Amino acid sequence: MNTHAPAPASPGRGKINPDVYPSIVAMAEEAMARFAPLPAFRSFDQVLTYGEVERLSQHFAAFLQKRVGVEKGDRVAMMCPNILAFPVGMLGILRAGAIQVNVNPQYTARELAYQLNDADAKTIVIFAQSLPTLSEVIADTGIKRVIVAQARDCGGDADPPGDAAPITGGERFMDAIAEGAALTFDPVGLTGDDGLFLQYTGGTTGLSKGASLSHRNMVANIEQFKAMMPAALRPGEEVVVTALPLYHIFALMMNLLSYFSIGAVNYLIRDPRNMDEFVEQIMTARFSIFTGVNTLFNGLVMHPRFKDVDFSNYRMSVGGGSAILPSTSDKWRVFTGQPIREGYGLSEASPLVSVNPMSEPEFTETVGLPVPNTDIKLLRDDGTEAPGGEAGELCVRGPQVMSGYWRQPEANAEAFTEDGFLRTGDVAVLDEAGRVKIVDRKKDMILVSGFNVFPNEIEAVAAAHPGVAECACCGVPDEQTGEAVRLFVVRAAGGELGAEEIIAHCRKDLTAYKVPKQVEFLDSLPKSTVGKILRRELRKR
Repeated sequence: MNTHAPAPASPGRGKINPDVYPSIVAMAEEAMARFAPLPAFRSFDQVLTYGEVERLSQHFAAFLQKRVGVEKGDRVAMMCPNILAFPVGMLGILRAGAIQVNVNPQYTARELAYQLNDADAKTIVIFAQSLPTLSEVIADTGIKRVIVAQARDCGGDADPPGDAAPITGGERFMDAIAEGAALTFDPVGLTGDDGLFLQYTGGTTGLSKGASLSHRNMVANIEQFKAMMPAALRPGEEVVVTALPLYHIFALMMNLLSYFSIGAVNYLIRDPRNMDEFVEQIMTARFSIFTGVNTLFNGLVMHPRFKDVDFSNYRMSVGGGSAILPSTSDKWRVFTGQPIREGYGLSEASPLVSVNPMSEPEFTETVGLPVPNTDIKLLRDDGTEAPGGEAGELCVRGPQVMSGYWRQPEANAEAFTEDGFLRTGDVAVLDEAGRVKIVDRKKDMILVSGFNVFPNEIEAVAAAHPGVAECACCGVPDEQTGEAVRLFVVRAAGGELGAEEIIAHCRKDLTAYKVPKQVEFLDSLPKSTVGKILRRELRKR
């Protein structure tokens, strides 16, 4: 029996060498030397060149080695938003040979304590505004060293000292760098098998698990991305907008590491939820590359000043995290002249598994073709392969796939098939061109009178109504059909859309059992920090 489906050939896919760099550190050091005078990061009015990133990160690495005692393989937590201290601190951690534990700065005390203890982290680089959360639980963790980063660190005019570190043993990030400047940095021998990141999953079905990503995993995924998008990777020329948080693997791999390796300048957006400020920041950036999730793209195209943004240098946008709706891509194309190129990935795969290449001129309503060196197969619930055209659980094998979850042998046994494919938990089909179409998460599927109903399909149809700004749906108990579809809608500004109107709209394009039985209007939809709509929160209503 055929055990896997080799990805079909496509322009630019080819094969990649996952060992082209021995480590992410080697890749970054080459870029910092090659592009030393060029701007690497911008944050409001602050600019940091590649040469400055090299110098500051080396000083921080020396501090970690000589003052903190960090050794190869130690876990160091990074709990910061998109500020200049993130890339500088990250490269310092990695150059010291440590494994970075990426932590959401909006975590609750409970979530933070669990992750720090699970990773066995002894040191944390933390944004000043997140200190109160750490204060609640630090005594219950193994944290011994707290390094406090401010919004304007590394950019020249640092924030005034003030009361920056109210935790015993805490010290300012810039003080650590200054101290490291007087210390000797000892380069660490790293290989592709060495640990790079602990990337914790969302934990939607229980406690989150740390995906153990190696240097080779990330080098491979960067090369896979480059193979799919060669025309959007001009050395020293690209301008990237990073609104997705860097502690999330999508922005970390694509925006930061991939584009850092080719000398791009990266606009770091600390708070994309402030749309007025966000649009102001990118107004004259002349950005060429943009990544986002559907809610972010949708929010921008609805902003009254977005039409004034300079798109003269625009090349490409990649969307992921959750389904990009056709209506959102259509609106985006009005401004930019191009559709959003949807991709698919997950933390366990560094994250990219598939994407629509630049050679594809239209929005395909799929997540594109598998990236090079990647095998996929679709499995039925009984473990057999789904035949062509039938939906099944998407399973993935390739050099970007993690070795396993951190200290979770039982979870690893469940996560992989006997022949080494990662079970993604997502239901997919392949179209006639070999492109992957994600139907939905297995756990989000709605069962109406024995028929499978996928929320993505319902949401795509409902969102096409001009009176709908955003929408999401989930299943609710129903005496007659087992489950019924409940649709949650945020009206477009100034709209007066009613439930009967949206139901009638859905009836035009959906078979009867898929049509929402209930419609509830909300002022906003619950979202994760990355912008994904949280269906699990809607199910609680």
